Amino acid sequence: MAIIKLETMKTLLKTSALLLALPISVLANFSLPASADSTAGIILSTKCQGGNNINVWKNHTSGKLLYRATTPNGNLSLNGGTSQATEGVRVYKFRNGNYEYWVWDGTLDNPQSGSLEVYKNNRILTKQACTKS
Repeated sequence: MAIIKLETMKTLLKTSALLLALPISVLANFSLPASADSTAGIILSTKCQGGNNINVWKNHTSGKLLYRATTPNGNLSLNGGTSQATEGVRVYKFRNGNYEYWVWDGTLDNPQSGSLEVYKNNRILTKQACTKS
């Protein structure tokens, strides 16, 4: 009798673990860092101060720029950015309401570094040093 109860208990534990793992894996899939789909290719990947990871993607067909950031405070995805060369360094700009996010692809001194600048109403809120990853 004890052996049957033990086997039943093992079966219940396995079933419970499976039933618990399924929703966790589904939630994990939807809560993973934001990323572009297969129609876009990554053109810049940086790690910035404060734990911010910034990726800039370009849609293969439309050429549209996509901004994907994972931060300790949450994730941010923006579409429709612009790109321009400024003083020999490329900068990607994205807008979200009153906020602008500028991602600098390198510096004149070091092409492997860069920065993230965040503006609100054309006033700088923060500037973080970044390195390409």
